[in-house]
Amino acid sequence: MTEPGFAFAELPLRPASYAAGLGSTLVVIPHPDDESLGCGGLLALLRQSGQPVRAVLISDGTMSHPNSRKFPPAARQALREAELRQALTILGADAAELRCLGLPDGAVPPQGAAGFTAAVRQLRAWVEEARPATVLLPWRRDPHPDHRATHQLVQAALQGLPVVRQLEYVVWAWERAAPADLPQPGEAAGWRLDIAPVLAQKQQAIAAHRSQLTNLIDDPAGFRLSDSMLAHFAQPSEVYLEAPGLPGRA
Repeated sequence: MTEPGFAFAELPLRPASYAAGLGSTLVVIPHPDDESLGCGGLLALLRQSGQPVRAVLISDGTMSHPNSRKFPPAARQALREAELRQALTILGADAAELRCLGLPDGAVPPQGAAGFTAAVRQLRAWVEEARPATVLLPWRRDPHPDHRATHQLVQAALQGLPVVRQLEYVVWAWERAAPADLPQPGEAAGWRLDIAPVLAQKQQAIAAHRSQLTNLIDDPAGFRLSDSMLAHFAQPSEVYLEAPGLPGRA
């Protein structure tokens, strides 16, 4: 993907050891697989350094294969949640600590929509329970409405709480971002994290999401991660973006 005015590949590279300084971390995931794709390497490095990692899943993940007969919505939700738990386990996180908000895939409410306030209330309670030093969340304009809505939910949930470091990870911005979707001057500083030591672990976690990689679910028109998309997440580094003025901002 051409990245007008903001080239992810040219961002400064920080060593794998940098992850240890992030402290206890909460990763907020719009759909099962976003955690492995966007920040799986960081999660593995955090756990290797002994830092606690907790995860919150925002959507039910059911819209990836809406025409399946073998897997009706409840079965699709259970399958995708099981895949997520397996991926988290591969990355070293405690899958038993997973919290699931269960919002409708493809219709996670943005700010002002029905259901937003209730979702913020529940998410805030989980943040207070986890008391993280760092929160991982989708890039604010990642080109998927659920990712953008997830970012808004996290921002609203964090209001009034002790300030934590926020790292925004990218998923769809690699392939679908318009110029206006990318960080604008002064909006965010970016850097890459060296994940070479745990790249194989990240790839194993991605592979755990079999429903998104194979014909496991009987819906020929359903979603499947393309080879070109997967290539972005086979790189030995991950991209993170930070707004100016927040803790840890370099």
